[in-house]
Amino acid sequence: MKARLETSGLFRKNLEATESIVVNQGGSRSGKTYSILQVLIIKAHQTTGKTFTIARKTLKSLRSTAMRDFFEILEKAGMYEQSLHNKSDNIYFINGNRFEFMGMDDPQKKRGAKRHILFCNEANELAKEDFLQLELRTTEQIYIDFNPSDEYHWLYEDVIPRAHFIKSTYRNNPFLDALTIQRIERLKETDPQAWQVYGLGERAISRDNVFTFDEQPIPKEAKLMSMGMDFGFTNDPTAFVEVWAQGDDVWIRERIYRTDMTNQDIGRELKNLNIDRRDIIYCDSAEPKSIEELRRMGWNVRPADKGKDSVNAGIQLMKTFKIHVEPSSTNLIKELRNYKWTKDKDGRNLNKPVDAFNHAIDASRYAIFSKVGKPNHGKYHLR
Repeated sequence: MKARLETSGLFRKNLEATESIVVNQGGSRSGKTYSILQVLIIKAHQTTGKTFTIARKTLKSLRSTAMRDFFEILEKAGMYEQSLHNKSDNIYFINGNRFEFMGMDDPQKKRGAKRHILFCNEANELAKEDFLQLELRTTEQIYIDFNPSDEYHWLYEDVIPRAHFIKSTYRNNPFLDALTIQRIERLKETDPQAWQVYGLGERAISRDNVFTFDEQPIPKEAKLMSMGMDFGFTNDPTAFVEVWAQGDDVWIRERIYRTDMTNQDIGRELKNLNIDRRDIIYCDSAEPKSIEELRRMGWNVRPADKGKDSVNAGIQLMKTFKIHVEPSSTNLIKELRNYKWTKDKDGRNLNKPVDAFNHAIDASRYAIFSKVGKPNHGKYHLR
């Protein structure tokens, strides 16, 4: 290939990646799409007889982004040949290799023929099933790019852990003009959350979610702070959690999360979990009969502290800690991801959480608020 491409360091990172999946998470104008397309063009000049698929959720959006960039790259390098471009079928040929541009709004194509190399542009727009169909029909390498505008997404859990991961920001793009840089950096003051995603290329944090947290194993240095239980039965699960602490960090571990548990079942499960009968378990005070039955079985259960606006008071107290969740606590993690503030008729958040996805969260709130929330309690003491 005699023509030369103007490339960046991001291009080289993608070109040198040998893993079967290469994920590019980045902010606005980081050059990730452009760099991946340049890599595909280079690869096409190093081989022949292969199929490259460039896909996005809809063909319309693909045409205005990656497809436009692809032909711009070829034209700038003097490589574009009209005779190799089948515009009606959105196909272009380079060195005997077929480049096909595909929208996932065409169900026949996404379940169609195999390809060797795949590029999923703005992959966070795709449904998990869409990506699965594409992946199953790709024999060599997959490139992905996306802005991390979703706080929770299947990409984070199902793809990134098994991929070569590249994060980029506008600072990785040496070709940006000063005005574009200024507009991006203005987000620091005008919209900090947009700056997080589009400026820094970091995963979004929703304004709607009550809590922010991460998944992290409990360190050896942490000590058991408290335990909490929320009773359920037929439709709602019984949830029991441990809260561990070190300084201003707390780690929450889900130990029980199950429906159809009688108090006798709960007692047996606490025994199976080797819970120390001397340790206090703070329980939903709306269930005095259950508390009394467990107490008669020898468990040190107590009603959780409740009072006027105790839900919000407990939430605010919990938010003074940096919250980590033990990774195996899958139900608690799901609750925290879905526990959101209610909204008024204009879509503004109110200072009241939606009464859903909150069983293990309530157990955590009982444990923390009852341990440290009393005005005369002072700083809690770890065991």
